[in-house]
Amino acid sequence: MKRLQNVATLMLATLVVPGMACAQNFPTRAIRILTVQAGGSSDLPARIIAKEFQSSLGQPAVVENRGIIGVEIVAQAPPDGHTLVHYTSPLWIIPLFRSASWDAARDFVPITITIATPNVLVVHPSVPVKSVQELIALAKARPGVLNYASTSTGSANHLSAELFKSMAGLDIVRIAFKGAGSALNSLLAGELHLMFATAGSIPGHVKAGKLRPLAVASAQPTALAPGMPTMASAGLPGYESISYTAFFAPAKTPAAIVNRLSQEAASALRVPEVKERLFNTGVEVVANTPQDAAAMITSETERVRKMIAAAGLREQ
Repeated sequence: MKRLQNVATLMLATLVVPGMACAQNFPTRAIRILTVQAGGSSDLPARIIAKEFQSSLGQPAVVENRGIIGVEIVAQAPPDGHTLVHYTSPLWIIPLFRSASWDAARDFVPITITIATPNVLVVHPSVPVKSVQELIALAKARPGVLNYASTSTGSANHLSAELFKSMAGLDIVRIAFKGAGSALNSLLAGELHLMFATAGSIPGHVKAGKLRPLAVASAQPTALAPGMPTMASAGLPGYESISYTAFFAPAKTPAAIVNRLSQEAASALRVPEVKERLFNTGVEVVANTPQDAAAMITSETERVRKMIAAAGLREQ
């Protein structure tokens, strides 16, 4: 029995010690963090974390804005923790709509979900409604007349609107834009009727009377939209749509390295001044563990998969 225990201990050591040693020696060179674009929701948190990485890990950490190609680069990178991607929920949602060169579950391991970005349903002041229920009634009275602005297929504002249409049984026309800025500008110009815009992008326009907010898309009320009812409480029980941004490493990156990166990222994001800075841009810090991040992404992917099937959504 004692001999068997010694053998088991030795086997466990051969599994654990290399991983621990790998984490202790990591990193051995500069860390690349790929994001979508400068100024986007994935950019600022990545730069805050990169600064922490450089300080605590003793190697340069460089943020590169590479767009969607950044996802492909990291999917094919060596699984050693030196090449990471910080990306929004389309990373795991896009493959549900169309063929992609990557698969979130196959090609990546989550490090942490960094931030959550709630959307707010807003209408142009020319739309004669002041509540979600009034908007639903108007849309049902005028099927195919109202339109909404969105960005790419699978983006948070697109899914928020399609979930709204599906749950309320509405016929509202999608008008797609390349970027959220141009979509919001068209709404402000009165060329469109409504949009699920990020909470951080609308306060000035609401204050100026250029947009009318109706409800927030998150499951719970948020300080990012003070006093705003949720879509669920405003007439659509069970409604929830929120955008997450997460750090990923290539699949098969040693767990010890993933855990270390997660701890360093969380340490950077949980600094009160950092949380306040990010809050002022319209996002909330999450900074969870790799295990919790994986569970959230799996759950969200399945929820969106069901929504896509129910609404009959396709790539546009």
